[in-house]
Amino acid sequence: MSNNVHSCDFAGREVTLKTSYMAGQADGAVFVRYGDTVVLVTAVSLKTAREGLDFLPLTVDYQEMTFAAGKIPGGFFKREGRPNEREILTSRLIDRSIRPLIPKGYHFETQVIATVLSVDNDNDPGVAAMLGASAALGISDIPFHGPIAGIRVGLLEGRYIANPSLDEQEEGEINIFLTGRKVPPTKEGEEFGVNLVMVEGEAKEASEEQILGAIEFGLEHLRPVIALQDRLRAAVGKEKRPVAAPAVDEDLLAAVSRFALEGLKAAYSTPGKRERYAALDDLRRRTLQEFAAEDPSRASAVAGIFEQLERKTLREMILKEGKRCDGRAPDEIRPISCEVGLLPRAHGSALFTRGETQAMVALTLGTSSDEQRIDFITGEEMRSFILHYNFPPYCVGEARPLRSPGRREIGHGNLARRALLPVLPSQERFPYTIRIVSEILSSNGSSSMATVCGGSLSLMDGGVPVKDTVAGIAMGLLKEGDDVVILSDILGDEDHAGDMDFKVCGTKKGITAMQMDIKIDGLTADILARALDQARRGRLFIIDRLRETISEPRPDISVYAPRITTIKVKPERVRDVIGSGGKNIRQIISETGVTIDVEDDGTVTIASSDAEAAARAVAMVRWLTEEAEIGKIYKGTVKKVVDFGAFVEILPGTEGLVHISQLSKKRVNKVTDVLNEGDEVMVKVLEIDKQGKIRLSRREALEGND
Repeated sequence: MSNNVHSCDFAGREVTLKTSYMAGQADGAVFVRYGDTVVLVTAVSLKTAREGLDFLPLTVDYQEMTFAAGKIPGGFFKREGRPNEREILTSRLIDRSIRPLIPKGYHFETQVIATVLSVDNDNDPGVAAMLGASAALGISDIPFHGPIAGIRVGLLEGRYIANPSLDEQEEGEINIFLTGRKVPPTKEGEEFGVNLVMVEGEAKEASEEQILGAIEFGLEHLRPVIALQDRLRAAVGKEKRPVAAPAVDEDLLAAVSRFALEGLKAAYSTPGKRERYAALDDLRRRTLQEFAAEDPSRASAVAGIFEQLERKTLREMILKEGKRCDGRAPDEIRPISCEVGLLPRAHGSALFTRGETQAMVALTLGTSSDEQRIDFITGEEMRSFILHYNFPPYCVGEARPLRSPGRREIGHGNLARRALLPVLPSQERFPYTIRIVSEILSSNGSSSMATVCGGSLSLMDGGVPVKDTVAGIAMGLLKEGDDVVILSDILGDEDHAGDMDFKVCGTKKGITAMQMDIKIDGLTADILARALDQARRGRLFIIDRLRETISEPRPDISVYAPRITTIKVKPERVRDVIGSGGKNIRQIISETGVTIDVEDDGTVTIASSDAEAAARAVAMVRWLTEEAEIGKIYKGTVKKVVDFGAFVEILPGTEGLVHISQLSKKRVNKVTDVLNEGDEVMVKVLEIDKQGKIRLSRREALEGND
């Protein structure tokens, strides 16, 4: 099979796209190599659409094969299983970037699969997968308004880094992933532009200016790989399938508008979500009855027109009349109420309500044995901070079966976790595993940001010594020509009708996490700066409301939480704590009821909600690992009797010799006249020589007790 190869420099390293090489039956297939990271991306779209589809059935799957890192999967079956968290999150990144760029009206089943075949620790497979997805769609006959490309941007010691290594991502102040799209030049001879499509990431309380700088830096570095795709497309690209613009019956459009317009305005002026949706449902039913009752074949067209009018009406109300559904000003936050300590046996809890969005958040503290182990192809990760987000159907007034968390739930939970992570104490200061669970009880606009706020409250309620209060806010944007309105704390309807969904989390000092999806071209740096500034003001307002409920962490953790004591022993004494076959550690647990973890470096962690039991366990560990001290008196056990003295165990595994001359003040003719095996005896350490041999005295111990 022939192949076509194109390469360029991308952030100081060569990236290569090869096609007509693998997966020849896919509509588009690109083999991407970036350093030693290799990803195969395929794009396939069916040639016939399913009956009745009026949306794009797009599926994006990113999968990491363990052989890519020279590993064999664990478990009984020894094969890759369900997607891990990183696979799900990367699939979402690609999906959110390409979905808006497939034209409306294209309703054919479409699937993009990115398979990681090789991976190193310097070149992000997610960056390669995003590039491959765009290139595969670009050379296929699938309509796609690309090309796009993704890049990871870090900030380390005041310097922006394009596609940082894993170590640089860990150490940096910013770690964001952004996608940019090619924009044709407006004038002949000009270079093409690159517009922002999507951004997601985390920061260590970065300023808005630093985030803007990172975005501008990243977009500029995307030019070479966008031009690379243009060359590939020019060489092997297929002719795109035609997408017929949906036929519009102008007469029907005008008639439906006359019938429904005033009702739509009235419905969108209804503050409550349930009442608003009830009014919209009733108007939709009456509209279908009016225009499709006699001719059911028109129902689909009428429903489509009604949906267009919904979006248009809401946008015009906001842009031209300055009216939001609930009557708020563009930068106004809905009423907020907070409560903490509502769950008596949880280690921390909070109820956060903002408008019609409500999250109940519970905190649980555990030991190191409760850490989450995640096996990625780049290595194993142990997480001592876990955040789970749940979105039950009742929170939006629906009745449907409960399922395992979907991609949306995983993504929202990850965003909230990233937001709170920078303010958590170090493991040395607070050696607990922390789990937060957010149950969304009611949703109308950014439940993920409610999770951030509720999570911050629950941490402080649980006595976790966090560095600061964290809040999150969801922003929206509507743009028509030169008219731009930026909305703070958006509702679900405003999100659906808007041109941008922008979530920002952080402290008063700076940003800790963000996520943005852009649905339009023409988002200028000025508009983005305005949105960030308005988000900052909203975030500070919410933080003030949170602090009215609880302004700092409680001085102590819950009485129901385990008390953790950490002690250090010499690494070579770890085996003494564990004992032969785990004998010693089992005895400690049996006698005290504590949980105990022992690390190879000599760290011993003891956890118990009973302070007295924990103290007994600490004493037992210290006794097992104690070393003999010259001049100290010990109660020991005679282990062996010889002609010249007795060997006495004064500490576990530590024996010394009591010479016959040191048995008593009086002359001793025979050792067994004084001591026999198994006897308990008080002895004093006289000497420890260079070889570690210990000389003991019963005579001086007796004198010391006189």
